[in-house]
Amino acid sequence: MTSSAGTDVTNAEFDGILAGRPLMAIFRGLGVDRSIELARRAWDLGIEAVELPIQSEADVDALAAVAEAGRAEGRLVGAGTVVSTRHVELAASVGAAFTVSPGLDADVVRASAAAGLPPLPGVATPTEVQAAMALGLTWLKAFPASLLGPAWFRAMAGPFPDARFVATGGMDAQNAAAFLDAGVRTVAVGSALADPAQLPALAALLRR
Repeated sequence: MTSSAGTDVTNAEFDGILAGRPLMAIFRGLGVDRSIELARRAWDLGIEAVELPIQSEADVDALAAVAEAGRAEGRLVGAGTVVSTRHVELAASVGAAFTVSPGLDADVVRASAAAGLPPLPGVATPTEVQAAMALGLTWLKAFPASLLGPAWFRAMAGPFPDARFVATGGMDAQNAAAFLDAGVRTVAVGSALADPAQLPALAALLRR
């Protein structure tokens, strides 16, 4: 699909990164050692995709370390909270495989795609979903998912049957199933992976 600006953009790569994978992991502001520890826990559990938001130099260091560890094991690690083209440059420089943003910014989307990093922008309204799809995107991050609720995704399925949503924000082992049942393709969890009590429930979700 071609955007109104004449720039071809796609994030169909997520068909391979996330399709058939009900869970994705997010580790925010945990530092290098803890991020690697939890990333390995996610990978061992069966969660393939990991995202580390980059909001500080320490976050960039953690992303670089986890991305390196991921490459050694054939895992993909993305950069999150990418809100500027400079963030895209940082993500690419430390080996991120994709970018995730809290909102929809066409410049960030295009810069990310141009850098070879599939972009996953955030949406929360039908207008934003329509705008993202007009750019050529099919995979979208719905944020904050816990406030939108499962019914939002059912409502979006009518006008936007080709949209594939990743539910992010306030997700854990207790509420993830309701969102998956509502048509969400992937649920992004973070602190749940640091809670041993939630690991069995997360493992059960991966067997869906």
